[in-house]
Amino acid sequence: MFPDQILQFLLSGLTIGSIYALIALGFTIIYNTTGIINFAQGEFVMLGGMFMVGCTRLLHLPLPVGMLVTIMAVMLVGALIERLAIKPARNKSIVTLIIITIGVSIALKAAVAFFSKDSFTYPPFPGPEHVSIGNASLPGQSLWIMGTAGCIMAALWLFFHFTIRGKAMRACAINREAANIVGIDVEKMSLLSFGLSALIGAIAGIVVTPTTQMAWYRGTELGMKGFCAVILGGLGSSPGAVIGGLLLGLLETFGNYLFSGYRDAIAFSIFLLVIFIRPQGILRRK
Repeated sequence: MFPDQILQFLLSGLTIGSIYALIALGFTIIYNTTGIINFAQGEFVMLGGMFMVGCTRLLHLPLPVGMLVTIMAVMLVGALIERLAIKPARNKSIVTLIIITIGVSIALKAAVAFFSKDSFTYPPFPGPEHVSIGNASLPGQSLWIMGTAGCIMAALWLFFHFTIRGKAMRACAINREAANIVGIDVEKMSLLSFGLSALIGAIAGIVVTPTTQMAWYRGTELGMKGFCAVILGGLGSSPGAVIGGLLLGLLETFGNYLFSGYRDAIAFSIFLLVIFIRPQGILRRK
């Protein structure tokens, strides 16, 4: 493998890893606040892409307006899931709640597939078609993906460290019962976590769809990759989610070069190795 190839694979892996990192952050936010692993997280990404397709191709809305409408719509879906599916079963076991999220995932896929089983995309965002970095070439849309991911990660860090609601959500992550005792409305924090997770998923779907076609089944694939990134980085760790996502993207890209056609197998093989060798992930204590 030549240095130019290594640089090209690095750039491609970081682009893919940025998407995985965003999805992993969505998993982490809900898990830290509620203790639930939300297996409908990938469907937020799928809905973000599909709603954006509707806004741009059917309603012919300007790009910024379409993005705003899409984000609000997916956040509404996230809030409805929490209020209608999660809150009524709040006192049930964690396993029951996780199964509910799987059912929600199936229902969302079925709802979208009912209207169309086709794959869709829309015109790329403004910018250069390709950017040269050394002897490697990076698609202009990859800059949008990595830039958006970086901005969201920075905004989340500021939110959790410098806002009252962000600190309240961190308190729920540390100890829900203690947070409730000191007056934090844990139910509102649960609703906020689903809304925030849906927002992140919607943005991920918006930026990834111009580079690849979005369809009703893509959410499951992306969601499982995000979950692998969460386990790799350490369940419950936000920095771990980011590192796990980027690392998974790099491992997939280089592994696909060495073992062509086994991209998905590489991701899930890494998942199994982490479960057996270091189940707490990279950044979590044993």
